[in-house]
Amino acid sequence: MAHSFAHGNHSHTQRKVKNGGGRSDRDRARRTLSQNFLVDPHAVRRMAEAAGSHELVLEPGAGEGALTLALAGSCARVVAYEIDPLHAGKLAARTRDDDRIEVVRGDFLTARVPREPFAVAGNIPYSITSKIVDWCLRAPALTSATLLTQLEYARKRSGDFGRWSKLTVLTWPGHSWELLGHVGRASFRPVPAVDSAILRIESRPVPLLPGGRDTAWREFVEYGFTGLGGSLHASLRMRYASHRVDAAFAEARVDRDTVVAFVHPDRWLTLFELLHR
Repeated sequence: MAHSFAHGNHSHTQRKVKNGGGRSDRDRARRTLSQNFLVDPHAVRRMAEAAGSHELVLEPGAGEGALTLALAGSCARVVAYEIDPLHAGKLAARTRDDDRIEVVRGDFLTARVPREPFAVAGNIPYSITSKIVDWCLRAPALTSATLLTQLEYARKRSGDFGRWSKLTVLTWPGHSWELLGHVGRASFRPVPAVDSAILRIESRPVPLLPGGRDTAWREFVEYGFTGLGGSLHASLRMRYASHRVDAAFAEARVDRDTVVAFVHPDRWLTLFELLHR
């Protein structure tokens, strides 16, 4: 499984390399495309199990196809994207008689978004993680995205540090974020500098906010994260009547001194509802 499929300068990890002597074209291509293959069979199985069964799953960065084949064991159809022509060709030849697998040589980020329900699962490059996540979040028919990302990114987005990022809070009404476990660097070849983690983003069948309130919610969260006043309570008192903010924090059971990032997304929703009655 490789962290490669698009954008020649993306990097799963930046590794120090001595000035080029003795490197083959494949070595240079592997470095340029940031190819860190998932070679641990146990980690491959964990990823496939975390992704679950689907009628259609899109895989960014199929590489040598370890995860592709594992996904095909539980999914009706796997569309595997790989930018490296050598690996794309090998995987296509390897799976030409498997009707469950379609190999596409190309950039996943330019893929047509399916209209039918679909999932995304893949071992993705660190430097374009945010672009892949944004692609997934914008896809109306996405049911889930199971992504092998940098450990720090997965912890930040899932609240594992006890802090919640603005992106997580903004998307919380429509998507849940969960860290499903660590994958050590030794599971990859070449071995990257840091560990990875399985991040699961799941679309909620029923959004936590009714339709038509997206703009108000975004404005509320954006304003709350400005940091004005030093806390969410202080910031909101600059926009709403003080007595209403005080009452909302009391009812939501949020301490007035809580730093913005430490307010759980569910509490954000409660505060939003109370202040927008």
